[in-house]
Amino acid sequence: MRVLIGGGGGFIGQSLSQLLKSRGHQVTIISRQPGQQKITWADVSTKGLPPCDAVVNLAGENVLNPLKRWTEQFKQEVISSRTDTTRTIAQAISRSPNPPHTWVVLTGVAYYPPSGTQQYSEDSPGGSGDFLSTLVKKWEDAAELPDTESRPLAQLVKVRTGVVLGPHGGPLNKMLWPFRLCLGGIIGSGKQPFPWIHIEDLCRLLCHTMEQEGKVGGILNAVSPSSLNDTNADFTRALSRALGRPAFLVTPSFAIRLLFGNDRAPMLLEGPRVVPHRTLQTGFSFLYPDLDSALAQLLS
Repeated sequence: MRVLIGGGGGFIGQSLSQLLKSRGHQVTIISRQPGQQKITWADVSTKGLPPCDAVVNLAGENVLNPLKRWTEQFKQEVISSRTDTTRTIAQAISRSPNPPHTWVVLTGVAYYPPSGTQQYSEDSPGGSGDFLSTLVKKWEDAAELPDTESRPLAQLVKVRTGVVLGPHGGPLNKMLWPFRLCLGGIIGSGKQPFPWIHIEDLCRLLCHTMEQEGKVGGILNAVSPSSLNDTNADFTRALSRALGRPAFLVTPSFAIRLLFGNDRAPMLLEGPRVVPHRTLQTGFSFLYPDLDSALAQLLS
């Protein structure tokens, strides 16, 4: 396949590009700057899509960047970095004389309301309430393609991911040194659900949706099967075991709220219990279905 990746220079994009190329696919990155095997967002907006079979958008400002104050300006950057890029691709697909067969947008399980008891599948309601769930709703709405009977457009797949665990980026990379120095521990109560997925499984799932050539559409939850019951305390204990280091410290809730603010703190202090029901129905199988197997591989 010829695959176009928006935001392909980031943590997930680099891993996805490597996996696609290892499977024999051609990859082009949509970037701010031109370069080899790259096109710019301005090109997509003005000239449309180059010939491609699938498009995936991973672009988005890091919501939990502690160096960014939670101002109205930064909130708008978070929204526009997701909705504007997604809408740019969707509009280019709708104008394309030969649209790709698959259009994948990677969003988040923050779409679902936080709950320690309620279980959420791909059919569960959400997208309203706090800033993050509303953000995901706007993000996914921006990916929608117009109804048309004149010619088929791309099959839209909305992949809602949990915390992505990988060795070269994401939250795990930032946690390793504190845990190795015996400074790790639970966040808040530790009872909050911890929906997660191994970076390799996420990239395999994205490949899986694209390689189905338009046969898989709709919403897919990108979370490991065990994360339905995993909590922040479970993750802390699993990481402590994998590193052979004690993790007895507690980061109190008020400190998280002070650092990240009331809109962002729920990402760490709360969470939904999510099941990848429809993801498994598509025939996808997880290489790392539980925390112990995932962390053993990531830390090997």
